[in-house]
Amino acid sequence: MPQIIFLIVLVGGGWLLYRRFIQDARRLAEKSRRAERERQTGAMGTLVKDPATGEYRVKREDE
Repeated sequence: MPQIIFLIVLVGGGWLLYRRFIQDARRLAEKSRRAERERQTGAMGTLVKDPATGEYRVKREDE
């Protein structure tokens, strides 16, 4: 019985690590694509409109 619980915990932990790895890989790929587009167009950053104030600002990396 303890072996089954250990195996379930091990598989669950592996699954969570896998999902985290995939999420980080997608985020890195998107950041790379965005940087490539900015390099090709000569842009200094991506602007986003603040819905509350209507002003534009440079998009932060965590968005």
